Amino acid sequence: MQPAALLGLVLASAPAAPSVVAVDGVLCDFTRTLVQGAARVTCLVPPGADPHGLALKGSDRQALASARLVLTNGYNLTPALKRIRVSAPLVAVAERAVPSRSKSPDPHVWHSPSQASAMVDEAAEALQPVLGSANAASLQRRRKSMQAVLGKLDSWSAQQIQTVPQQQRVLVTPHRAFSAFADRYGIRELPVVDSFTTGGLLRPSSLAAISQAIRASGSKAVFVEVLPPSKTLRRISAVSGVPLAKSPLYADGLAPGKTWIETATSNVCTFVTAQGGRCDQSSANALQKQWDAIQ
Repeated sequence: MQPAALLGLVLASAPAAPSVVAVDGVLCDFTRTLVQGAARVTCLVPPGADPHGLALKGSDRQALASARLVLTNGYNLTPALKRIRVSAPLVAVAERAVPSRSKSPDPHVWHSPSQASAMVDEAAEALQPVLGSANAASLQRRRKSMQAVLGKLDSWSAQQIQTVPQQQRVLVTPHRAFSAFADRYGIRELPVVDSFTTGGLLRPSSLAAISQAIRASGSKAVFVEVLPPSKTLRRISAVSGVPLAKSPLYADGLAPGKTWIETATSNVCTFVTAQGGRCDQSSANALQKQWDAIQ
């Protein structure tokens, strides 16, 4: 038999890598880092997109139908999946990692690195049966390496936030998406649209209450989640006299073209510099290099 034909026979007989769907939040980056080449990972929510508004395409449904495992954040971060039925195990990673008794929990639990670390644990546990015993040792080695970097991210974030004057450690955003971040680092969260409007409708009385709350908060900026900022946020900024932050905070997942470590450090630096603190970008870059080195 010719070498080329023999190679083709070997490749044809080799088992195909299992297919895993990582739906939302930061699960795509976590899952790809955990499995490396041991599985094919499909992500349904691309970086920079809003998981709350996910509309499943035909290719998404095919990926879900053929998956050996489906990993989702849970806590209704992606309402499009509420009525989806799949044959593979469907694991709500954040719900398992960070249980909540609240009737309306904030689904964005990964903004606390310790909670992100718990999500890595849950994802690794769910992946183990799919990847098999041959990949068990490497999976657990990557899990530990990822959690080590997340621990360093936690320490780094706390150090940067400590440079912000105490009275300016307040996070003014339109919606409640950073509760985990605020709780972890002693920041007061002020989600103005969620707190002062009904159904997001900005009435004159709402605008007056929002403007007063922002001015009283001590914040030096109103933080946006997308650019260009919405007309509502521009109006809030104009009436309150507090400027919009120059860079967005990424609330719902990865920033375009970035890993979770890059997204998280970018969020921290955006907050810190806007509020009068100092951010060490060189050490943030070092964290990213450690994440990239995980094999």
